[in-house]
Amino acid sequence: MTDSWLRWNRVLLLLFGALTIVFLIGPSLVIVPMGFTSGSILEFPPPGFSLQWYQKMVTDPAWTGSFVNSFVVALGTAVLSTILGTLAALGLSRGRIPFKGVANAIILAPLVVPVVVIAIGMFSLFVKWKITGTPFGIVIAHTALSVPFVVVSVTTSLRTMDRNLEAAAANLGASPAMTFRRVTLPLIMPGVFAGALFAFLSSWDEVVVAIFLTTTRFRTLPAVMWEQVRQVIDPTVAAVATTLLVITTVVLTLAVVVRRQAPVR
Repeated sequence: MTDSWLRWNRVLLLLFGALTIVFLIGPSLVIVPMGFTSGSILEFPPPGFSLQWYQKMVTDPAWTGSFVNSFVVALGTAVLSTILGTLAALGLSRGRIPFKGVANAIILAPLVVPVVVIAIGMFSLFVKWKITGTPFGIVIAHTALSVPFVVVSVTTSLRTMDRNLEAAAANLGASPAMTFRRVTLPLIMPGVFAGALFAFLSSWDEVVVAIFLTTTRFRTLPAVMWEQVRQVIDPTVAAVATTLLVITTVVLTLAVVVRRQAPVR
């Protein structure tokens, strides 16, 4: 009877897990067939099959320009966030700094503070600095939101690596800089790269801050999607959303694969 109960318990657990997955990703998957519709409005199920909206996506300057803008911003955010986040993780993990807990809480605050609050504060500040509607301004804003992802990823790698390797390098005469470059950095590189990928995705999909800080001169893809949904609502939005879904899935999968390569103590 115990074996039977355990068997049913596993079946129920698997069923509950499957239902949870469907509940979480179902709404995202519904948008996929809507991008291939032959109709002129968003509707499910689609009345027919057509690639016309994907064609419009790659030929309309508004969409192609926003794609390029989002990629440039996400790439700049990933680079800057990786540098700052890695340095912050090293300082928090290895440095002897006062009020380390407070510093850690401040760095990770963007993960818990409502994004709209951050967006309003950034808008007020960036207007004074006159960097709203510029790639530089968006990169700076997205970097503030993305650094925590790098810090968490790199800190995990630092805590799981074998520090005896660093001690061995120091005993052999390596300077702290050489030890970091030849020993520490290669060991934590999976965590650094995974953090960079998460930072890229955080910027690539971010819409709230983008709505506040972008202008007609410079708009990222999520901001254009939001504008189109409010004004036009044609199936091109579904085609763009499907493309974003595919790109995000690929990058997330790559991040998971890379993260698994992190050293384990």
